Amino acid sequence: MIYIVEDDANIRQMESYALKNSGFAVVELANATAFWAECAKQLPELLILDIMLPGEDGLSILQKLRADNRTRDIPVIMVTAKSGELDAVRGLDEGADDYIAKPFGIIEFVSRVKAALRRVKKPETARLVAGDILLDDERRLVFAGGSLCSLTFKEYELLKLLLQNSGIVLTRERIMDKVWGVDFEGESRTVDMHIKTLRQKLGQSGALIKTVRNVGYKID
Repeated sequence: MIYIVEDDANIRQMESYALKNSGFAVVELANATAFWAECAKQLPELLILDIMLPGEDGLSILQKLRADNRTRDIPVIMVTAKSGELDAVRGLDEGADDYIAKPFGIIEFVSRVKAALRRVKKPETARLVAGDILLDDERRLVFAGGSLCSLTFKEYELLKLLLQNSGIVLTRERIMDKVWGVDFEGESRTVDMHIKTLRQKLGQSGALIKTVRNVGYKID
């Protein structure tokens, strides 16, 4: 079941029509109040979420979803106006799986939905270690030098990817694909910025994240 939360009836109906024609079950919702009421009955498998909504906006909804253990793993695709790119980046940092800017093509829209659903995996119990960095994936906690680190959703996923591939150089393109779920051509600055803040939050342990010039990053 896919929920569409969009206050523009024309866009909502277009998205719904495209998804239903692709074999998906869809629930159309116009605002946050209707969305939370529907979630009380049944949780969606994926959420198409407009950022600019009347009342509670999409970013607020996303934050609440990611803060709740019952809903934190629901794939979310944010929909934004082309002028709202900064809000979309905020959404990615808060844990959105993808975003798409209006106006968009139906074929691309359906493809992104299918890609997001393919990436859904049940969380696995794991403890990943490098030096004095410990990532406890069952509790979603990270320790560096024995101290608890407070990481954003994307910083956590970035560190997890590096630890899962310890000693392997990961290109910026692969990191974007695995952590953000899409290939953002020319957006390597996003990776570099998150590596920088991740190193800072890890303190001295951040030095374990190595830059491989003109390629990407690895953790030793």
